[in-house]
Amino acid sequence: MQKRRIAIGVAVLAGAVTLAACGSDDKGDGKAPSSAASSTAAAGTSGASSSAGTDGKAPASSVNWPAPADATARVKAAGLPMLGAEGQVLHIHSHLDVFVDGKAVTVPADIGIDLVKQQISPLHTHDTSGVVHIESPVQANFTLGQFMTEWNVPFGTDTLGTFKAGDGKELHVYVNGTEQTGDPASVKLGAHDEIAVVYGTPAEKVQVPSEYEWSEGL
Repeated sequence: MQKRRIAIGVAVLAGAVTLAACGSDDKGDGKAPSSAASSTAAAGTSGASSSAGTDGKAPASSVNWPAPADATARVKAAGLPMLGAEGQVLHIHSHLDVFVDGKAVTVPADIGIDLVKQQISPLHTHDTSGVVHIESPVQANFTLGQFMTEWNVPFGTDTLGTFKAGDGKELHVYVNGTEQTGDPASVKLGAHDEIAVVYGTPAEKVQVPSEYEWSEGL
């Protein structure tokens, strides 16, 4: 398995520790959880840009929802276990874009990863690319609502974080470019699905991505 070696500074530890992250061709090897928060390399090319450009992609939003400090508590709230290593029975990836008022919100690294306890949820992120890793020791369905709970961002039919639908504001969820109906929290995270959560007014146009350019091996 190809491995990435990344140095991570953790406040409660003396100095930096180096851990092995799941690589682009990783199929799960029983390694301890890791972080890529300090890496600028994305796992692929997102349908949303992190800054304004001339390509029609959304500029970056000032909205900042960081990864929770207590990942273990949030994973428990999502009804998921913490593992000592990434699962090997189910290994797929989805991609998440979040837009608020026409601008792209960064999906942070280390959602679902407790760096201090060296534990990891079967549902997690390694970097800020928006790639959601589903690596489980058992076959199971995982949902967008579980991921948002791990992220500690309230999410429902009319709620996205601190924002509420109404007074001209709308909340829409798309999977591979197709708008979803019903409870958005129940949207299943499927292999290579491109999921877009869009909040704002109809006038705030967003180019909803219908696919994600996956790196080889993901």
